[in-house]
Amino acid sequence: MKKKTVAFCLMFFSFFAFSVHAQKSTAILKGGLNLANVSINNNGGIDDAKTLASFQAGFIGDLNITSFFAIQPGLVFTGKGTKSQSGTEGSANWYRATSNPYYLEVPVNFVFKTPTGLVKFFAGAGPYIAMGIAGKNKVEGAILGAGFSSENNIKFSSDDPSTLNEEEGAGFGIMKRFDYGLNGLAGIETSNIVIAANYGLGLAKLQSGSNAGEDNNNKHRVISFTLGIKL
Repeated sequence: MKKKTVAFCLMFFSFFAFSVHAQKSTAILKGGLNLANVSINNNGGIDDAKTLASFQAGFIGDLNITSFFAIQPGLVFTGKGTKSQSGTEGSANWYRATSNPYYLEVPVNFVFKTPTGLVKFFAGAGPYIAMGIAGKNKVEGAILGAGFSSENNIKFSSDDPSTLNEEEGAGFGIMKRFDYGLNGLAGIETSNIVIAANYGLGLAKLQSGSNAGEDNNNKHRVISFTLGIKL
């Protein structure tokens, strides 16, 4: 696990180092709110009632290729997941279950900006890859007024991404360690700050094991609202 984390970070920092030392480039420290969910059907739809509030924090490189186009690699610690609830908290019968995995995510976005002005508008898109490193599954509620709760660490498979046709450590109740997908983003920036909204469309199924069954529909969906400070 530690070797995979180190390799994952080194891959990012070699790209990030190139970005921040390139001409007209900057680094951005960012953080904000995640509204996470998991798709439930083949067309990628979600149940809005299952949206889970989480957070993200990390660094983005802003490599300005021209006055209106930039490449933005990043390294972000980000929370994903979903929740389900039945009944009202405090009533005699209710429950809430949450799954909140955390990932180290490397996005590489291609961004177009308005070329002039004190405030610039931007929009872009790009791929991301992510590695699960931590997280909790929680259950709480009450039956006939008797409360209950439990909390367990999320278990990730020991998958090696270099073995494309094999997933090591797969099993029931285990989450796939590696996620990948696409980002779309838009926002505004000044000389000092960046305000952005992002939508992450996960393309990897969450459950480990075979590629058969209804759990093929379960993929991450994350809306993010972030504030960045240019360093």
